[in-house]
Amino acid sequence: METVHERSAGGLVVRGDEVLLIALASGQRWQLPKGHVEPGESAAEAAVREVREETGVAGRSLAELPGIDYWFVQAGLRVHKRVAYFLLEYESGSEIDYDPSEVSGAAWFGWDEAIGRLTFDNERRVAEAAREAWRRRSAAAGETAGAPDR
Repeated sequence: METVHERSAGGLVVRGDEVLLIALASGQRWQLPKGHVEPGESAAEAAVREVREETGVAGRSLAELPGIDYWFVQAGLRVHKRVAYFLLEYESGSEIDYDPSEVSGAAWFGWDEAIGRLTFDNERRVAEAAREAWRRRSAAAGETAGAPDR
C-alpha cells in the first residue's frame, strides 16, 4: 500500500475563559479546527486561516502548541498526517458564521467542558497544553500590569 504524508495546521482559540471547538458528523465528534498547509504558507498562517474558514472566528497566533501525528487509510492509501497546533487569541467574528460545507457547527465552551468534549485523546493533550500556556500568559500579563513604570 502506498504511503502519503500530509501536513496540516490548526488552532485552539481562546476568548476570555472559553475555547472554540468544531462539531463534525452532526455533533457526534468535537475537534479542534485544522486543515492543510498551502504552498508558501507557514503552519501558523495556515492555522489562523483554517480556523477562520471553518468557524467564522479570527484569532491571533500567540504560541505553538504540541503537534500530533497519526495514520489512517483513505482511498487505498496509507496516510501519515502531521498537525501543528497553535494557541490563538480571539480577535473577531462569530461561531454562527461557521462553514457548513466543512463542519456541522462551532461552539464556545469553558476549558473543562471543552477538554472533556474533545473526541480524540491526542487533541485533549493539545488542549491541556493550551490551557497551561494560556494560564502562564495570563499570570505574566497580571504581573506586568501590576508592575510600577520606571
